Amino acid sequence: MSPKNSLEKYHKKRDFKRTIEPEGGKKKRSKKPIFIVQKHKARNLHYDFRLEIGGVLKSWAVPKGPSLDPKVKRLAILVEDHPLEYADFEGKIPEGEYGAGSVIIWDKGTYKNVREEDGKKISMEKSFKDGYIEIELKGKKLKGSFSLIRTKIGWLLVKHKT
Repeated sequence: MSPKNSLEKYHKKRDFKRTIEPEGGKKKRSKKPIFIVQKHKARNLHYDFRLEIGGVLKSWAVPKGPSLDPKVKRLAILVEDHPLEYADFEGKIPEGEYGAGSVIIWDKGTYKNVREEDGKKISMEKSFKDGYIEIELKGKKLKGSFSLIRTKIGWLLVKHKT
């Protein structure tokens, strides 16, 4: 699916005459793929975990936020793709708009895909489709290996032991 098509849900949920969120679609892929975690105080406080995959930010809402404790698995609910421009977004989404509330950047950095099978790298697109993503994060707060694992109830975000 092209980035333009994968952003349809994102565009349908927003009135860009009212919200300051970016429409997107102009920013090119990064040389090193990025991740971003945004603290989003909407109806319920949660953290939006986003990975650059296939020209968009694949996005998960993590109600309790990422954990640095490998014993703690966090529920991560897949939401609509966001444009790459969203990685720089901070601000207040107006009342009456989807996701109304404040958004701040909690952490940001690059990541490395570390998933392999039989000594061969598995692409992020295939990892996402398979429901099993292995990455190494290089952020200010989040560092080290993490997995996103699809389950029957959603995804789990798990920190690996170092």
